[in-house]
Amino acid sequence: MSGAVVIAGAGQAGLQVAASLRAGGFAGEIVLVGEEPRLPYQRPPLSKAYLKADAGLETLLLKPEAFYEANRIETRLGTRVASIDRTNRRVALSSGDDLSYEWLVLATGARNRLPPIGGVSRPNVHALRDAGEAERLRAALVEGARLVVVGGGFIGLEVAASARARGLRVTVLEGAARLMGRVVSPVLSEFFLEAHRAMGTDVRLGASVATIEGEGEGASGDATGVRLADGTVIPADLVLMATGVVPNDEMAAEAGLATRGGVQVDAFMTTEDPAIFAIGDCAVFESPFADGPVRLESVQNAIDQAKCVAARILGGTAPYRSVPWFWSDQGSFKLQIAGITTGADHVHLSGSREAGRLVAYCFRGEKLLGIETVNRPGEHMLGRRILEGDLKVLRSDVSADDFDLKRHLAELSPAR
Repeated sequence: MSGAVVIAGAGQAGLQVAASLRAGGFAGEIVLVGEEPRLPYQRPPLSKAYLKADAGLETLLLKPEAFYEANRIETRLGTRVASIDRTNRRVALSSGDDLSYEWLVLATGARNRLPPIGGVSRPNVHALRDAGEAERLRAALVEGARLVVVGGGFIGLEVAASARARGLRVTVLEGAARLMGRVVSPVLSEFFLEAHRAMGTDVRLGASVATIEGEGEGASGDATGVRLADGTVIPADLVLMATGVVPNDEMAAEAGLATRGGVQVDAFMTTEDPAIFAIGDCAVFESPFADGPVRLESVQNAIDQAKCVAARILGGTAPYRSVPWFWSDQGSFKLQIAGITTGADHVHLSGSREAGRLVAYCFRGEKLLGIETVNRPGEHMLGRRILEGDLKVLRSDVSADDFDLKRHLAELSPAR
């Protein structure tokens, strides 16, 4: 297999396509185009370990520079794919160069979503999506400072826990009625609410932000507080906007490709154009583990979709059907999710709240949608195996006093 593969996006997904192609014997040209000036690096630690440590960004690199040379992967860093000429199979870069391709992979990721409120551009109002933003945020995490986090999702809560570990005074403002409402069950939302408050974080639910107040006229001065819709002002020395992301799908739309909150792809991660794929945070696809089209933001999804695309370019015929899984480290608690648990109408909780070791079995009717765990990695792995094998676990099973997931799995699949 020859021809040129151009990969738009040098994150985890983009690098994995390049690495999997070379590992599979692809002999053609591979060009990895990345907007940041850095080699591909791990993003998950940016809101967790990186904020608490003094290590440099080089410790987060996914591969050393020698890897790209040894595998003949050309990197074009500090530039981006600006437009696509589908007719002639060429892309124009923001640097002014252009490249021809046999296959084009869109791994353009997502960007921070900022609400339409005043003050978000003040100098000490931060977002967290890339390494540069993480560097600036870490430098601002000074012991005793007052941090206000707007948003109670994974990123907001991870940063809140990291900041508390560094001795900051932290307030989390969540507009919804519970934390992490889009991704976890109500019982685990309640557990993490109690956990963060026990860490010393002031968590306020149903808190609608009106504006970010600050010094000077306009938005040129530092933020000094966050004003809520009810008039309450939360004093702040710095603010983190952790209000979600928007997929980078505009370039695909301009090229005439279908988008619906992300680049629309089929079961092989292929767009309407058979020469163009989309993967990772920017891609919308039909998952056997969801009722409708989904766009997933996870390392697992990025890696597995990248492997699927590489296999497809190499002549493979297997569709993408990996079990979705996610994790979030918040203080001493590791939250892991196997499956997509939104839409559950029954949750059975087992384990010990006091010990911080929990398993939540999430059902819709009698169908197990997924398993959420806190500091129970063994059950998380078993949950992934159950979903992958489409093995039957019933509500009556998990509610039994003597239920043991490992034993139950062995009974379901003795050959394993």
